[in-house]
Amino acid sequence: MVSFFAPMALAAVLASTAATASAFQPTSFVGKSARVGTSLGATVDPDVVTKKEYEDICGVSFDDKLLSQRLERTKYLYPKHVEVIEDIAPIADQMVDDILLETGDKAWQPQDYLPDMSKEECMEEVKELREMAAGLPDDVLVVLIGDMVTEEALPTYQTLLNTFEGCDDPTGTSDTAWARWSRGWTSEENRHGDLLNKYLYLGGRCDMRNIEVTIQHLITSGFNPEAQKDPYRGFLYTSFQERATKISHGNVGKLAREAGDKNLSKICAIIAGDEGRHEKAYQKFVTEILQRDADGIINVFGSMMRGQIVMPAELMTDGHDKDLYNNFSTVAQRLGVYTALDYADIIKHLVKTWDLEHIEGLSSEAEKERDYLCRLPERYRKLAERSMNKAKKAGDEPEPKSFRWIYDRQA
Repeated sequence: MVSFFAPMALAAVLASTAATASAFQPTSFVGKSARVGTSLGATVDPDVVTKKEYEDICGVSFDDKLLSQRLERTKYLYPKHVEVIEDIAPIADQMVDDILLETGDKAWQPQDYLPDMSKEECMEEVKELREMAAGLPDDVLVVLIGDMVTEEALPTYQTLLNTFEGCDDPTGTSDTAWARWSRGWTSEENRHGDLLNKYLYLGGRCDMRNIEVTIQHLITSGFNPEAQKDPYRGFLYTSFQERATKISHGNVGKLAREAGDKNLSKICAIIAGDEGRHEKAYQKFVTEILQRDADGIINVFGSMMRGQIVMPAELMTDGHDKDLYNNFSTVAQRLGVYTALDYADIIKHLVKTWDLEHIEGLSSEAEKERDYLCRLPERYRKLAERSMNKAKKAGDEPEPKSFRWIYDRQA
């Protein structure tokens, strides 16, 4: 019965709509000068279908000035989450004013920490930078390059922010609080890759072309932290990741200082400072969500932590080493730049910052998730310590790997 009715019904529908459909054919208005210059001419034949009829048929206007109307009619995957996000938009406004630095002349720029090549004494400044950079061990250099490559993939991260429902920047210049936060955050983060890139170039110890190839590969490959367009997942992820990045840059700075490179130490400190400010903002967003929908975000947090936080550079490759990210992260772990213990400590910090232990009025499901999250940091720490002690007793030292970033020297 169904197989018989479907084609018959389809034929009837096609026949009844043939006249209207023809209005949408490009040939229906080509050559008709009366339609040139109208808002309808580029899309439909205004002699057949009026603007009002078009809106009734399509549900939205085709006039690009009414893009916001089109977006408002989009069905969200997470309508309740979007409602909460819209409610805390004033907090995003506050973060733009209180957390982000002023742009322009008052903000720090990469050039503030690099030789000024317009000055006569610039070559002396470059020579001094190179002399200090020469003392940096290759393994520290590899971690620094990996951090820089991660920072240079910024276009991917802004793209990610624009997937969070209710937090996007639909026009690219939207004046919403969330759009201004996204652009402001991106403008500050953009300085990090620029500064590290120029430092490495002037230092003269790296194969910059291979590094540039790695950056291009990483941006091309993309990045999926499993946020699933959910703003709750997005802000939980950024709360974690900004802290992780702050820790990594801070520890590289300490190693640079130990190696006698005060320039790099200062560079890492200023970048870590930015990450620390951004971390506070994202954690504040989650705090505000907890006050409005504790059940919702705790359940999401528990779900995320049953998986694993995806590192932003996991798809890193230079086109030759398929295990480049694993090799880079092994060096970082061995140096203590970022370890499994740091992972556990970040979870502990977030649980404490959001005071999950003392939140009341949760559903039974959220109570279970909260208990799981509160126990999780200690579980992770014990597992990490057990694994590290086992490797130490067995004398399992990671085998040095060659990195094309540093002309195939091993680290």
